[in-house]
Amino acid sequence: MVRNDKEAHVLVIRLSAMGDVAMLLPVLSSIAESNPALEITLLTKTHFAPIFNSFPNLKVVEADVKGKHKGLLGLFKLYKELKELGITSVVDVHNVLRSNILKLFFSLGNIPFVQIDKGRKQKAALTRTSNKDFKQLKTTQQRYADVFEKLGYPIDLSKTKLLERDQLNEKIIEITGLKNQRWIGIAPFAAHEGKMYPLRLMEKVITELSKVENYKILLFGGGAKEIEILSAIENQFKYKVVSIAGKLSFSEELNVISNLELMLSMDSGNGHLAANYGIPVITLWGVTHPYAGFAPFGQPEENGLTSDIEKYPMIPTSIYGNKVPQGYEKVMETISPKKVAQKIVTIVNN
Repeated sequence: MVRNDKEAHVLVIRLSAMGDVAMLLPVLSSIAESNPALEITLLTKTHFAPIFNSFPNLKVVEADVKGKHKGLLGLFKLYKELKELGITSVVDVHNVLRSNILKLFFSLGNIPFVQIDKGRKQKAALTRTSNKDFKQLKTTQQRYADVFEKLGYPIDLSKTKLLERDQLNEKIIEITGLKNQRWIGIAPFAAHEGKMYPLRLMEKVITELSKVENYKILLFGGGAKEIEILSAIENQFKYKVVSIAGKLSFSEELNVISNLELMLSMDSGNGHLAANYGIPVITLWGVTHPYAGFAPFGQPEENGLTSDIEKYPMIPTSIYGNKVPQGYEKVMETISPKKVAQKIVTIVNN
């Protein structure tokens, strides 16, 4: 039974990272759609707020864990600030030390607090070096949905309403040009090298795509080093490739993403952002694997191109891509640039 209490105010905790926060959108979309009177506060980084701009009953509050909310006293201060908002229940989809300290404070205030089951044992079995239990685990989006169900808000993710395409503004058009071609987004970076397709191979993918007459390739990234690399690629390919890295706000980048025909990304946040608009997403997987449950929402299994598991049987070596065993440094070279380019053309042209 879906609750519809006008007094209800749910706090959702997911402090980081961008991809994990982005995976919340299908769940919060379903909650907001089914419970329009429910007030939702998301505790995360304010930088992520544009992801949820379309939900009038949701606001973002930031945990300043490096400033005023640092340490035990800081978290108690945060708890008091949150309590003043009229929070009636808490959904913790992060389940880390900070959120567990907040759990203690909210329990003292007799406020219901439910937490995610991360499936740590199953993930450990999936990533161990031998005798792997190699099977598809529950998706992260479903794990998020399960927590809300504990609180009395059942969610059917198959009926989730995704975000709609945004209208391009003049600033964006000045950088990208008019939308008179098929836009292919490429986000070549990831938090760990074990999840990143070699740039020299990615340039070969771009070379193949640049030969398609009606394609324009848009490059996504952030930070000084990534901006420098993407700028060099843009200069190499001239008008067929545009780097938007460092040129737009996060909200404007989302606007561009919503207008793509396809996004090519690593096992990283940009793939999740594109999937939230129902855009086809091709993901490239190195020492991680879609079976861990982090594939972009609603994407066909065949859109995840994985490294050769027969040649590298220890894949996945970790959940987050931060563990690269000796000899596994070049696993992604088993995914050929030609295969990637052909996959993109097939999906976009169909």
